[in-house]
Amino acid sequence: MGYFGRVLTAMVTPFGADNAVDYSLAEKLAAHLVDNGSDGLVVCGTTGESPTLSWDEEFQLFQCVKAAVGDRAKVIAGTGSNSTQEAIEATRKAAALNLDGTLQVVPYYNKPTQAGLLQHFRAIATACDDFPVMLYNIPGRTGQSFSIETLVQLSAVDNIVAIKEASGNLDFASHLRALTPSAFAIYSGDDSLTLPLLAIGGCGVVSVASHLVGNELQQMVRAFEAGDVQGATATHLKLFPLFKALFLETNPIPVKAALALKGWQVGSLRSPLMPASDAVKQELQTVLKSLA
Repeated sequence: MGYFGRVLTAMVTPFGADNAVDYSLAEKLAAHLVDNGSDGLVVCGTTGESPTLSWDEEFQLFQCVKAAVGDRAKVIAGTGSNSTQEAIEATRKAAALNLDGTLQVVPYYNKPTQAGLLQHFRAIATACDDFPVMLYNIPGRTGQSFSIETLVQLSAVDNIVAIKEASGNLDFASHLRALTPSAFAIYSGDDSLTLPLLAIGGCGVVSVASHLVGNELQQMVRAFEAGDVQGATATHLKLFPLFKALFLETNPIPVKAALALKGWQVGSLRSPLMPASDAVKQELQTVLKSLA
């Protein structure tokens, strides 16, 4: 099992009718997720619409989610930034809230060099040296990727304990696993690649689909760990249409629509994101019905 558990949900941020954060519903959703397969919750990541949340809203979300789940699950704060100093300040503040770790994304838009990435993440880890750090590699969103060499160096930093690997490149993940300590946890950042990543030394997933099928994902990972590859594969193939449907439009557009279909009125999305199209809603309805 990885440092933070097997199945971590990248949690959506619920909004009310006025597009204000619905903290009460966030607490209820957090508790529900932990009751249904999630070992941990990543709060205010991309799925949580962090680009359109204020820091004040984010820190209030960290606190209310932690209060809702207590010690039953890990709470990981998305406090990354493309400003090193801003990331340090936000992470220090999160570390003081009795949370369990931080997710730190590759700086977006300004496209630092590998030397810049090394400096950025070392500075954050050093500034909060008793706070576990999960790196986040998602070049499709950030415009820049870690190199293997940079990750090998960062994996040697005591409190850099894991990576959410969302490059979609299994060769990259294989190379990374071969060159980093076994204690350095590699989580899939793509639901559809969780099982393949387990086969090459990953430990679990930071998931979107776990909002809807957390117990099934937990079952899949545990089956693989127990040597039941056939059972894990059967679960993967059953869930695969959902994995793909949840990314028919930009995340978290489809998962918010799917949650609404399941009775969770988590609200709309903050601009510039738009609600799911009718075609996507129809596809989600079809896939969810097939899983019922």
